[in-house]
Amino acid sequence: MSATVLVVEDEPAIQELLAYNLRGAGYSVVCVGSAEQAMVRINEMLPDLILLDWMLPGKNGIEFIRLLRQDSRTRSIPVIMLTARVEEDDKISGLGVGADDYVTKPFSPRELVARIKAILRRSLPEASDEILDIEGVKLNPVTHRVTVIDQKNELQEKELLVSPTEFRLLHFLMAHAEHVHTRAQLLDRVWGDHVFIENRTVDVHIRRLRRVLEAAGKANLIQTVRGAGYRFSARSEDIF
Repeated sequence: MSATVLVVEDEPAIQELLAYNLRGAGYSVVCVGSAEQAMVRINEMLPDLILLDWMLPGKNGIEFIRLLRQDSRTRSIPVIMLTARVEEDDKISGLGVGADDYVTKPFSPRELVARIKAILRRSLPEASDEILDIEGVKLNPVTHRVTVIDQKNELQEKELLVSPTEFRLLHFLMAHAEHVHTRAQLLDRVWGDHVFIENRTVDVHIRRLRRVLEAAGKANLIQTVRGAGYRFSARSEDIF
């Protein structure tokens, strides 16, 4: 699942440099030149991370971060500030208003990509290419395959056929194993926060995933937490 990075930078050359390196690293990239344009794009679709220049025309980067952190919808979006300001007080100011990292210009594109990956590993583990293997269920984001250990022959793996939506749902649940997610949270993170569909749509896809896993004796890994939502857990004693 490719993460989306919103680049808020008014210098076209730097925009182009960032977009080239980020796309080369496998990210989807959206570029804008001001905080006002960034808010328009955010209202259309939430990015997974924002690269934000401090000195922007109109509203500057610090003011923009304050707006993001005041809104529950955008509060948790990771932000990396890009700036030519190298004084310690400036770094403290940027981090103090809610930036997750602070990179000074000129910067190394490779180092910047490494910092982005580090932040997304914490905030968005389902965007990683890491193979997930929990209780014999293995999900490979690169090959887009889900396999289980064959019950008749433990040396062999059997592929499970899941739809693209169910793959994304399973990937998200496995990447956040043991965490309970409401239907609304799953809709936002798997379908997108601007897709207006019934919460019960999640139930339909959960039932389908369970039927697929049931043939391998793994249906109990997707658990319903009554009054809360769903989680992926190997701890069968926690089922409600």
